[in-house]
Order: sequence, then structure tokens, then C-alpha cells
Amino acid sequence: MLTPGFQANRIFSNEKKRVIALNMLERYTGSLAKDFQKQVLLTNFGHYTKRFREITDCGKPTTGSAMTAIHSPRHGVSLVNFNIGAPTCALIIELLATIEPKAVLLLGMCGGLHRSLKVGDFILPMAAIRGEGVSTHFMPPEVPSLPTFKVQKFVSQILVDYNQEYRTGVVHTTDYRFWEFSEPFKEKLYSQRVIGIEMETAALFTAGFASKVANGALLLVSDLPLRADGIKTKASAKKVFREFTDLHLEIGIKAMSGIADHGEKIRHYQW
Repeated sequence: MLTPGFQANRIFSNEKKRVIALNMLERYTGSLAKDFQKQVLLTNFGHYTKRFREITDCGKPTTGSAMTAIHSPRHGVSLVNFNIGAPTCALIIELLATIEPKAVLLLGMCGGLHRSLKVGDFILPMAAIRGEGVSTHFMPPEVPSLPTFKVQKFVSQILVDYNQEYRTGVVHTTDYRFWEFSEPFKEKLYSQRVIGIEMETAALFTAGFASKVANGALLLVSDLPLRADGIKTKASAKKVFREFTDLHLEIGIKAMSGIADHGEKIRHYQW
């Protein structure tokens, strides 16, 4: 049973916090709350904002004090570039909770850890290990970090429609940069049998669950950090953007548009 203190700290039950968060959403993104669509894509990259505008033929993005947002009413989808890391990912989820979105989908990138993966593969995570710190402010550490099943189900169907193979499994979310040079950390990853590593997914799943925001993630394998010369470089990053990100973005837009048109409630349980 949830404690009164837990409930009181959430957007859905704290009017004062909701008002401040709504103001912060507009200030941080430069967009009015009324411009946000009920389906929201999240990204870490300015390139995705640029391509979203070109693909959807929508208006100019807005930039606030911390993030960038762009909206396509025709597709019923908004996109927010929140930059990087678990704390800002958890923050944008709480801020988006004020507009009561139908679904939020992270289009993230990850390091592929399993030997069968290659750059350009898609991972549809079924869970995330909470190796970052921010999720403990939303749920006790023993609570698993899981996406909203129906969001992942929508995305999986779009991947099939696009004739794209994808992998499911558990990813490790970390706040430790340059972990690649720590042998003890790498041994821990091997023991966990995780398929990928990145810096936001556990925060998204946990903060989204706590904030009653239906959410999911579609991760693009951008490098293979456990292999010799597999760590991402400036040159290899440009290649990933050039060859794979349009498809990543198109699948995300299609999935969110499908949720907009479907009419079914994504969250189907009561707190």
C-alpha cells in the first residue's frame, strides 16, 4: 500500500506542485502547455528535432532555458529534446505529467552488450536495471523498473510492419560515464546478462510509473562498447545519425500516431 507521503509528492495529487511544474514545463521548453500533443516522443539529440520537423512538415521548434520542443498537430505528436541523463529524463516525465499525456516514448541510443548485436539494431527493453540514482526518489529500490506494456506492444507492431527485427531484454541504466575503462563494472554487466547499457531508461520507466504517465522506449544500438574499438567516436556517431536515425524517428512517430488514433486507454488499472 502506498504511503500518504508518497501520494502527496506526486503531480496527480499535489495541486501546488502541479502548478509549479506546469509553469516549469513552459519555461524549460519554450512551448505553451496547450501546444503539447497527447503523444510525446523524447530524444537526447538535436538532430532528431531537425529531422522531426522535416519528416512531419510542422512548425519551428521552441527552445526554453533547458530543453527544446516541437509539435505536429497533424500527427498528434510532440517531441522534446531533454538532452542527457537520468535526472533530466525523470524531470521531463514529471513535467509532462501536468498535461496528462496518453503515452510517452523515448527514442534513445544504447551500447549493445550482447555478442549478437550490431550497430543499427533496435532494442525494445522489457525492464531496466536501476543503476542510476534518481529513481530511488520515485520508488523504493526493490521495485522493478518496467515500461507500460501496451506502449511497447504498439511499438513492436510498428517494427513488424516496417519489417524490422528487434531484440527484447533488460538494459542497464547507469550514471557512470567512462564505465568502459572499469573492469569491475564490466564484470558486473556480464553477471547481470543485460543486453544494452544507457543512461535514461530506468528513470523513465520508474518516474513514469510513479507519475501515472504511460511510457515506453525504443533504443537504437549506436556502439558496441565491450568490443575492441567498439566505443562510439565522432566519426561513428555521424554514421549512425546518417544511416539509422530517420527510421528510428519514423517508427516512433508512427507508433505514437497509432496510439493517438486507436482510442483505447493505455493505462487500464487504478491506483
